Amino acid sequence: MKLIEKRVVLHFPGFEPLDGTAHRARYERSAKQSAAVWGYSLEMGAPVSESNPLSFTVTTAGEAASGSETISSAWQTKSRIYMVDHDLLVRRLRSGNTISQILAGFRSCVQIMIEGGMRGYFRHAWRFGLFFLFPFLLTALAIVLTAVIALTPYSLGFSAWHMLWSGPLALCFFIFAFLPFSERFHTLHLFADWGMAVALGRMDRADFNNWLEDRATVVREVFTEEADEYVISSHSMGSSVAAHVIGMLLEREPEIFAGKRVVFATLGSAILQCALLSSASLLRARVGLIARCPEISWLDVQCLTDSINFYKVPVVAVSGHEDSPPAKILLIRVKQMLTREHYRKIRKDQLRVHRQYVLGPDLKAPFDFTLMTSGPMPASVFASPEQNKLPA
Repeated sequence: MKLIEKRVVLHFPGFEPLDGTAHRARYERSAKQSAAVWGYSLEMGAPVSESNPLSFTVTTAGEAASGSETISSAWQTKSRIYMVDHDLLVRRLRSGNTISQILAGFRSCVQIMIEGGMRGYFRHAWRFGLFFLFPFLLTALAIVLTAVIALTPYSLGFSAWHMLWSGPLALCFFIFAFLPFSERFHTLHLFADWGMAVALGRMDRADFNNWLEDRATVVREVFTEEADEYVISSHSMGSSVAAHVIGMLLEREPEIFAGKRVVFATLGSAILQCALLSSASLLRARVGLIARCPEISWLDVQCLTDSINFYKVPVVAVSGHEDSPPAKILLIRVKQMLTREHYRKIRKDQLRVHRQYVLGPDLKAPFDFTLMTSGPMPASVFASPEQNKLPA
């Protein structure tokens, strides 16, 4: 195996209220964990001033090993990582007061149902369907309870004047009891997430489309850099963003990746969250372009205990490209990456489990995000039938 000396990474994070600087800080924490577990050296560079998107270098080094014998020549890999975050869109979707965010969320819910998204979720990944319904059912129940409290005097036969106290009491329940409780489940944030799913499916918002055009322009410049390998990694909703951006480049320049080694790694991908909408024809077409590009190796990383991904679902075929090369599916287990105590602590928090794809490990495991994006081996090695022997 020829080790990587220079790599370029474009990482598209998930739907989180974090900018490029915050994502870099998370990457640094995770990388230090990985280096400690695997026993290699790590040097994180400072963010490049005026870089758009935010970029930084990661230099890893160690001794290459083969079996029980150490090869005399040491290895060193330098990776330039670009954080293509969409924090601007997250903040835009989270702007406005609570009522407007709730109304926008339910509007997105109705749009997804009308466009067949919910039917597709339950058909291909029923747990993802429950993930879709949960915040809306929770909020709908709270609205019903609020109405019951407000109308209690009337239902008991008292004068309507009694609603002068039951109405404010109902509002207090909703504002001071339900809203703080719902934040434990990031309910309003999930409402915004579904708003973005509709926007990326329909492509009917000028501000989103202009932002994607801008990202495609700056990403195009990244591929002019010389490297042994180019890794396009994406997590959760970031996979739909990445599919749009990379698809745009292929539409304009079909030979853009000629002569390059490119790995498209989707981690806990939510492409089908958007692509299953009937209006998402453009996104589905771009999925096909990526799948058919001969220079791109597509690795779809999935996890059974993560309910917020389409486990064992062939994303390319479900997007309508049964005759195209499928993405190679890598099934991982979070419990292999963490200590028993750590896993027990997070396993009931589905959003936390969903983030583990891009977080650092406690133990050596067949998958490691830092090794994929900054380690000495080609990222495609994780898709190899021998990847489960990686710790050895």
